[in-house]
Amino acid sequence: MTVLETERLILRPPEAADVDAWCGFLMSDRGRWHGAGPEQGIGRAWRVAAILLGHWQIHGFGMFVAQRRSDLVPVASVGPFCPADWPEREVGWSVWRDADEGKGYAAEAARAVIADCFGRLGWTSLVSYIDRRNSRSIALAERLGATLDADAPGPDPTDLVYRHVDPRSTR
Repeated sequence: MTVLETERLILRPPEAADVDAWCGFLMSDRGRWHGAGPEQGIGRAWRVAAILLGHWQIHGFGMFVAQRRSDLVPVASVGPFCPADWPEREVGWSVWRDADEGKGYAAEAARAVIADCFGRLGWTSLVSYIDRRNSRSIALAERLGATLDADAPGPDPTDLVYRHVDPRSTR
């Protein structure tokens, strides 16, 4: 399976050993943006983690676990995601712990994933579906060069849809 590398990160497919860490993230307040959260409990967090792992089995790609090169500690998940009922292919991201927020991990990983989607995977369109209350994800999408596409439908009609550009077209 595909492994991507950046200056500070190794992006690799998830493994069964990642489920506990992923569930810890999903059961945090940050997990609310991903259909989980503390009030949902371990069962919901585990099912969401299983969906993310299973996505790789079904499609051969999915959310990568982004780990620091320096100590191999997972800090984020970033990757393409496209359930059967979603209007378009998405790239999503999440930083797992508050202590790792603001260090540029999500942006660094997302740039590599976006390039991979348009390059190796050959996609011609890529969006990010973002809850309108998630100001940090909106800011990141804009830093990545994505633009709001107010006419594009999302899986949740209240989500914002940010459209990414092929980084090869901006050179």
